[in-house]
Amino acid sequence: QLQLVESGGGLVQPGGSLRLSCAASGFTLDYYVIGWFRQAPGKEREGVSCISTSGGSTKYADSVRGRFTISRDNAKSTVYLQMNSLKPEDTAVYYCAALRRHMCVNTSAMDVWGKGTLVTVSS
Repeated sequence: QLQLVESGGGLVQPGGSLRLSCAASGFTLDYYVIGWFRQAPGKEREGVSCISTSGGSTKYADSVRGRFTISRDNAKSTVYLQMNSLKPEDTAVYYCAALRRHMCVNTSAMDVWGKGTLVTVSS
């Protein structure tokens, strides 16, 4: 069974940092692009970041560029999202998702989705 499990969410003060993890099981992560998405209360889901299979190509939404960093460790079947300088507007459920291709594309039609982890930025 193909599964993605997110972890690392929680409550953090504005300006703080969190690192989210996305662990894969039941399939080889090496062949999949991984994207991070988020959905805030009352809002549509939006793409946050994406990383190619090799890790050599990354993409970010304008709202997080310069503050978030995506990385992957294929040996550990895990992708990370380091989030710094967090703002209240970053509050959302964060999902990771996998798509079997080498390079990121602008799509939410992913092959596998995790169940999400909640990030709350508040003082």
